[in-house]
This record gives sequence, structure tokens and C-alpha cells, in this order.
Amino acid sequence: MLRLLNIELQKLRYNRAAKVISIIYFVLITFIALIASIEFNFGDFHFRVADQGIFNFPFIWHFNTYFAAILKLFLAIVIVSMMSNEYSYRTLKQNLIDGLSKKEFVLSKFLTVLLFAGLSTIFIFLVSLILGISFSDYNEIGIIFSDMEYIGAYFIKLVAFFSFCLFLGVLVKRSAFALGFLIVWQIVEWLLYGLMKWQFFKDTTVSDTVAQFFPLNAMANLIKEPVSRLGAIQSAANQLGENFNKEYDVTILNIIIVLVWTALFVYWSYAILKKRDL
Repeated sequence: MLRLLNIELQKLRYNRAAKVISIIYFVLITFIALIASIEFNFGDFHFRVADQGIFNFPFIWHFNTYFAAILKLFLAIVIVSMMSNEYSYRTLKQNLIDGLSKKEFVLSKFLTVLLFAGLSTIFIFLVSLILGISFSDYNEIGIIFSDMEYIGAYFIKLVAFFSFCLFLGVLVKRSAFALGFLIVWQIVEWLLYGLMKWQFFKDTTVSDTVAQFFPLNAMANLIKEPVSRLGAIQSAANQLGENFNKEYDVTILNIIIVLVWTALFVYWSYAILKKRDL
């Protein structure tokens, strides 16, 4: 397995665009730390973002993983281009000539997906830990390391999304078209959900039940938006007579759905390569 991973790393080593995009991705994640220094001054009113509790343990694990996951498209570009370059530079055909099986080829790509997801997860963990220790009002060990399921969900979410991008790269061959297909797929999921909610299953929960099995929606549901959990938002809602009954937990069912989709994307990538005449 290390041999397969080393083959992919050697290819990425000479891919300047992949290195630049990866660096931008990790730099943007560190910009989350800059949020802490933002302060708004309106006369006698002073407002600092870090004082609103977004960096308190354990909320920070939820907050940072949710917003860091938005940036995953940068690494998605690397994954898609990594696959499309195999066709453009004919390295796929050369690898097969050199004795690499199609199964090993797909496995090498998936190992790269795991590596990117793992590095990103470790990075967001360290950034969140440092920010939390610096700004959190709660520094007890038990509180610091509670809600760690969001870190695990972040890793699973990235693996699933990158596996989808790998599948699209194999299916479409060209990175621009693959990314375009990704956007179209997201729009299709929104349209299907809208048709179910407002046309076919009005005033029922059937649409939400069905939509949770859509691949991109399932990935999104792993880490739900955290902003409405903030005390200030909750207080404002209560004053307006609104109550948030939203569930923010990472559920086992959603994890299973995402893992199944991940396995399908990897299998379909292999199945397409197996049948395709290269």
C-alpha cells in the first residue's frame, strides 16, 4: 500500500498547480484564526467576534469543522485534476504497462484521498485546539475533548466528497467537465428535494426522509450549521418567540449512508476503468 501511495505522491510532487492549490487550502483554514481578531467599533459599542463564544470548547469543534468543510472544493480540484492528468499525460496507460493493475490504480487514488482527508483533519484539529486554548472560557480536559465526533465526521465527509470527485474524474476524464458535473449534481439534488417538498409530498416529512439519502445532501448532513447553537442567537430567537428544535448531533444513520456512498464511488471508479478500453 505504501508503494501505491508513493507512486501518487511522486506524481503530485511535480504538479505545481496541485501544490499551489493545496497550500491555498491550508492557508485559508488558518484564516479562521483571524476571525478572533476582528473587532467592530460603533461609538461606545465594541464587538469582538471571539467574545461571542464561537471558540469555546466544545462548540469550536462544531464551528470550525463546518466552515472548514466549505473549503473542501480546493482539494476537490486537486483530486479531479489528479485523475484527469492520468488521461492527458497517458500516465494511466503507462502504469498499466508497467504492471500496475486497474484495481491497484484505483486503490492508489483512494489512498491519496485518505491522505488528503487525514492531513486536513489533523490540521483543523490542531488549529481548533490552539484557538480553543487561547480563547475558550472552558479549559477543563473533559470539556475540551467532548464533541469530538465532529472531527470524525469531518474526516468521513472529506473522504466521501473526494471519493465522489475521484469517481467523476474517472467518469468524465476532464477536470473542468467533472467539476461542472459536480455543480450540476448539486442542483439536481436541490431540484428533486424542492419537487418532493412542494409538489409531491406537501406538508409531510417524506421529502426530508428521502433527501437524506442523496449523496451530497448526506455529506452536508454530517455536520449541520452551528450558528443557531450560539447563545446569542438562541436568546434573540426566544425574545422573538421562536424556538430552535434542530438536532445538531452526528447520527449513526447518516454516517452509514455516507460510508455506503463512499464505497459505491470507489467501486464504480474501478468498474468503469475495468470496462474501459485504455
